[in-house]
Amino acid sequence: MNKLDIKALGLAVGIFWGLYCALLGMVAMLFGCGTGLVELLSDYYVGFKPTLLGSLAGGIWGLVDGFICGVVVAWLYNRLAR
Repeated sequence: MNKLDIKALGLAVGIFWGLYCALLGMVAMLFGCGTGLVELLSDYYVGFKPTLLGSLAGGIWGLVDGFICGVVVAWLYNRLAR
């Protein structure tokens, strides 16, 4: 049986979520679309705002948060798939 690579899945999810958060902040800054979601996430991600630096902060927080979530999902999958 194949197991999931814990680090690879964590990194993949982290990169995806980090880019999503950064792009969400940029879209909110440029077009005003998605500001409600940025405000919601800013309760959890310190510094995440619809600004250039806020988008960078959101992207970094998203990378870290996504990595942790991906690692947990892969670890749990490997445990349950035994």
